[in-house]
Amino acid sequence: MFDTTLFILLALVALGFASHNTTVAISILVLIIVRITPLNTFFPWIEKQGLTIGIIILTIGVMAPIASGSLPPSTLLHSFVNWKSLLAIAVGVFVSWLGGRGVTLMSAQPSLVAGLLVGTVLGVALFRGVPVGPLIAAGLVSLLIGRQ
Repeated sequence: MFDTTLFILLALVALGFASHNTTVAISILVLIIVRITPLNTFFPWIEKQGLTIGIIILTIGVMAPIASGSLPPSTLLHSFVNWKSLLAIAVGVFVSWLGGRGVTLMSAQPSLVAGLLVGTVLGVALFRGVPVGPLIAAGLVSLLIGRQ
């Protein structure tokens, strides 16, 4: 029996390797392994908790320079007086707000999730992006279609 989903995942792995984006390729290879082994029973848990765990890991990576001391408190405090840092703070607030709208939209209209995921994978694979796009993309879509 031909497994179309597995074929699509393999094509995305190939796209990840072809574009020299090992993050996408490795992530999808892990999902393929889960899919073709008895670990597939964990898919409901992965679908429910994966995003939260990913955000936690991403936040750890972003906060590591503060925790390690390589970003001294004085530099952090100076970010409130430099216009570029203030702009970065404002953009960070805006993007976080968009992500929140994105989570709401993805929950309310799950039919949009497939398009957001395909767009994110293509953006990561073809344009060397990072896979944090679905939430922000969903937030932008919510602004464009006028839904929360």
